[in-house]
Amino acid sequence: MPAAIPRAPGPDRVDPAEGGPRAAEAGPGGPEAAGEAEPPELDDRLVRAIGIPAFGLSIPHLTGLYRHLGPGDLVWWLGAAWFVALSAAIWHGNRWLLFEQRRHWDWFQHGARKVMMLLAAIVLYTAPLTAVALVAWYGWSGLGAVDWVAVRIVVLVNVLCVVFITHVYETVFLIKDRGSDMVRVAQLERARAEAELAALRAQLDPHFVFNSLNTLSHLVETDPRRAREFNERLADVYRYMLRQRERDLVGLGDELAMVREYVWLLRIRFGDAIQLRVLGDQAAGGRLPPLSLQLLVENAVKHNELGEDRPLEIEIDLRAGEVAVSTSYRPRRLVRPSAGIGLRNLDERYRLLGAGSIRVRPGPDRFEVVLPLVEVA
Repeated sequence: MPAAIPRAPGPDRVDPAEGGPRAAEAGPGGPEAAGEAEPPELDDRLVRAIGIPAFGLSIPHLTGLYRHLGPGDLVWWLGAAWFVALSAAIWHGNRWLLFEQRRHWDWFQHGARKVMMLLAAIVLYTAPLTAVALVAWYGWSGLGAVDWVAVRIVVLVNVLCVVFITHVYETVFLIKDRGSDMVRVAQLERARAEAELAALRAQLDPHFVFNSLNTLSHLVETDPRRAREFNERLADVYRYMLRQRERDLVGLGDELAMVREYVWLLRIRFGDAIQLRVLGDQAAGGRLPPLSLQLLVENAVKHNELGEDRPLEIEIDLRAGEVAVSTSYRPRRLVRPSAGIGLRNLDERYRLLGAGSIRVRPGPDRFEVVLPLVEVA
């Protein structure tokens, strides 16, 4: 291994979790993409086709409007058509009034007003229409004087039936509204999660290039051959980053290959001051968020003292269902204490993906972070 290259003057490295550009706007999955759900539609054609004739034929029989008439009389059949028409007029009229009120008032903001207006509309529409229709029935059916007791009973029965049916309509609407609200909330939650995830990914990508170019600028002046080699490896690493940036999860094997390339770039500069070991079954499956391992290695380099006499030991242990990254723990004295933003961001990425949570295990000599592996069917 070539000797370590002296460090370039100026800022050494930048923590990928500290500062840096954030996503200016929510990505394509932002709230605007979710849109607003359309008001729930109600297909009640079958209910009307059954309910209107049922009420039109049953109520006159139950309230004695036909008196001595029966199916053998022509007037009985004309009356049946008349009362079915009355039932249709009452049903469709109150249905229209209900739908119009839903356009102007809702239960949450105008609950009391809505109830009062709805009851007033039902009574003021249904009662006069029923009374006029019954008086007309007695006038042309030949049944004699108007039976006002029967008229009052039918009016009351019709109003109560309309109140009941309106209640059923409102219940169905509230259920559908609830379903629409749940869909809308789920869409907005997913859009928010996608936007947050995009912001977290955008926070990681630029810093690696910035820090690598700082190293490359020094190599160009001191060792052009190594600069070319460094540049080629850097291109491979960043090509991987560009290829994976739109993915939520990547294969463990791909991440291991990438982190080996990344450590190779570090060793070009630091020599044997950085040591990497990978333990366990390297053919194991599972996925994890892209650049997770690179983030942990980069943070270890930033926050720990290292030298060829006391190298920074990085150990990646592949276990059943998880991967543990353990590093030497020798905090630098001249580096301000870390706020832990990088680890919080990584944990947030796991949470937004519904992939569990990372585990941080600090110790006196070692610092370990355990990342769950996501099994993909």
